Amino acid sequence: MKIAVAADHAGFPLKQLALDTAQAAGHETADLGTMGADQPVDYPDTARAAAEAIRSGAADRAIIVCGSGAGVAVAASKFPGVRAAVAHDTYTAHQAVEHDDVNVLCLGGRIVGTALAEEILRTFLAAEFSGEERHRKRLAKVKAIETEFSREV
Repeated sequence: MKIAVAADHAGFPLKQLALDTAQAAGHETADLGTMGADQPVDYPDTARAAAEAIRSGAADRAIIVCGSGAGVAVAASKFPGVRAAVAHDTYTAHQAVEHDDVNVLCLGGRIVGTALAEEILRTFLAAEFSGEERHRKRLAKVKAIETEFSREV
């Protein structure tokens, strides 16, 4: 898979871990920045870079790190076709992909330590959408909501 990785200044310390973990698992990576913790970056800009990589097909999945994971999840989820979730545990990291076909993992660089973050990353990258009928049906409902409200904007 092609994995895009982005971080704001608060998430920068975990960005290289995300790149290294994805590469170690055999994935091609794209570093979308930021390039330092001393370079303030607004989290919506970070989320946009990752979401656009997903939407354009430049990446199959993305990992975004900010301080809490919440801001980038909210911003990334505004883009049609992007399903972003915060996961600060391994269960959520795999369940979000298996059941909800999440394509963007959001992590809180100020929330999780490196050992746990690495486990979460490996779990997210290894997970696959189950394709079970009940999950496809629910995902279709999510897509219908997205379509309905994208017409209002």
